[in-house]
Amino acid sequence: LLGALSVAKRRIRIMTPYFLPDRSLINALNLAALRGVEVDILLPAHNNLPFVHWAMMGQLWQVLGHGCRVWFSTGAFDHSKLMVVDETWVFLGSANWDPRSLRLNFEGNLECYDSRLAVALDELVAARIRMARPCSLAEVDARSLPIKLRDGIARLFTPFL
Repeated sequence: LLGALSVAKRRIRIMTPYFLPDRSLINALNLAALRGVEVDILLPAHNNLPFVHWAMMGQLWQVLGHGCRVWFSTGAFDHSKLMVVDETWVFLGSANWDPRSLRLNFEGNLECYDSRLAVALDELVAARIRMARPCSLAEVDARSLPIKLRDGIARLFTPFL
């Protein structure tokens, strides 16, 4: 993941139900955005795990503040896990973007170097983004103090979520 994020030139699209990346992944996403790479992160608007959603909301400011774009998909909960880089590289499988899933759980992911597959999946994510609503840094900052505290406390449990 870090390698793919560091060599991206044009676009990174991520679709995941649980977005709790560690510091190294957050830095790689932010560096890509600061290099001028479009970074789109598509998340479900309503998560099936409230604690995970709270923790996620407690750290979105870290990517929104550096140019990454976050989108909330509407409709039914989507459990897809997918990343497309520059319409040439695809990473898909069962791993979520959280430390537990990436390091501890027995997950299976597939790395694909196929531009036809990457273009098709990039367009799939783009179509979902067109139906999603953007999440802004202002929206994250506008949460009430009790909600920010709840989300911050939930974020402390990220290694266990």
